Amino acid sequence: MNLHTNYSEIEMIQTISPNSFESENHWYPKALNATIHPMIAFFLNLDKQRIINRYCHLHPKVSRSFLEEILSYKCRYFLWCGADLINSTSAQGNRKMVVIENNSCPSGQKSMPLLDDNKEQGSYRLLVENTFKPYINSRSSGNKIEGKLAVIYDKNFVETSGYASVIADVFNEEVLLIEYFNNQTNEHIKFENGILKVFHQNEWHDIRACFKYVTQQPWNRVPIKTKTKILNPIVACLAGGRNKMVAAKAYDLFNAEIAESGLAINMPQTIWDVSKAEIPLWVKKMGGQAVIKIPYSNAGQGVFTVVNQQELDAFMQQEFSYQRFIVQSLIGNYSWSSTSEKGKFYHVGTIPNLKGNTFVSDLRVMASATKEGIKPLCVYARRAEKPLSEQLENGADSWAMLGTNLSVKKGSNEWGSDTNRLMLMDRRDFNKLGLGLDDLIEAFIQTVLSMIAIDKMCQNLIGKNGNFKKRLFKSLNNDATLIREINQANISL
Repeated sequence: MNLHTNYSEIEMIQTISPNSFESENHWYPKALNATIHPMIAFFLNLDKQRIINRYCHLHPKVSRSFLEEILSYKCRYFLWCGADLINSTSAQGNRKMVVIENNSCPSGQKSMPLLDDNKEQGSYRLLVENTFKPYINSRSSGNKIEGKLAVIYDKNFVETSGYASVIADVFNEEVLLIEYFNNQTNEHIKFENGILKVFHQNEWHDIRACFKYVTQQPWNRVPIKTKTKILNPIVACLAGGRNKMVAAKAYDLFNAEIAESGLAINMPQTIWDVSKAEIPLWVKKMGGQAVIKIPYSNAGQGVFTVVNQQELDAFMQQEFSYQRFIVQSLIGNYSWSSTSEKGKFYHVGTIPNLKGNTFVSDLRVMASATKEGIKPLCVYARRAEKPLSEQLENGADSWAMLGTNLSVKKGSNEWGSDTNRLMLMDRRDFNKLGLGLDDLIEAFIQTVLSMIAIDKMCQNLIGKNGNFKKRLFKSLNNDATLIREINQANISL
């Protein structure tokens, strides 16, 4: 199967049989034969107690018992995540891993070198065996129904087909791999009495459980309450996994809850519920540099870096369907980063190359809930297109220096990827990031904290009867366009 297959060439529904997994179909070519860096292998093999001992040694004010509780946390709704983090520092050398966002449908498997060459399905299998299988077999995750297993997707065919093949192997049964694109008729799929049904081979099939990789406004197609067990459920997307507005509030609430533990989610200063007209005022307060985000976009879409008046004017001239935005402090170079309440932070960046250039990079940490607690699955990094300038020139393109996302949107449901900027956790690329073992541990703990914050927000939004708390959600995120999208798949909010 070609990694760059056009979606129009792929069948709408494919039947994936056991023993169909082929490694070359589910990894980037540059990752397929890469050798994992020894430090990454060491990090991924660290047990919980060693992580706690090391972290508390370096952070003596952190509660050891609380950190153990956090790493042993049993997620109820947000079971699989991928956090994007920036390695930042202050002029005083105070380094922090800052959470930019945490995703409920994260990519990463196709970019991760094998931890063990003898286990060819890598962390695809770890996620399916340790998280997906226990979840759909648990009594508490929904009503038991008969039916098939499925993977639904609107992006990232390389990984979603990989998950389908591994699920087929783990359960020893055929799995339906189903495209579910946004703004399409999607007559092949429907929800009826909470059960996902798929029309395939001239008949409707009930789906007892599905693995969801639906990234573009998933709430307009997938209901919040279903009998079919879905990983991750839509509430995880609305509570922060695909909603930066509610995520920022979830982080803030959780930080207040755990303040006495010595732990906190590191995040940029965030102003939420901002109307478009208010944006210039907040940008000015942050020193003229800021990041403006459409809270419900992803894959690098709907994010605008502003470092000068021209970029702000260009943003203000655009029309948007959503009414509410978030404005965050910008982490750039020291001479042009936002001044936030906690001071000025700037990118550590990559180790300078032979030309003396340093590039902005971020780190993706994928983790999942297991019976032993939350565990890391895979790690990769991405760098910006252009090197980080010490001083901004007139007309400088800040996104080219700060944007790291690899996804390239080619059409309404067609995506490419700029793999030239992908940085693997192998012997060659990892050294360029300038990261150490303690940075990786910090990134993992930040991932766990943000994952728990969103899971707790999910619990706040779902009542004891299993129904979605509509009024509470509206009070948290009263954007008329978003509400209309949710109503497409749910009873009116």
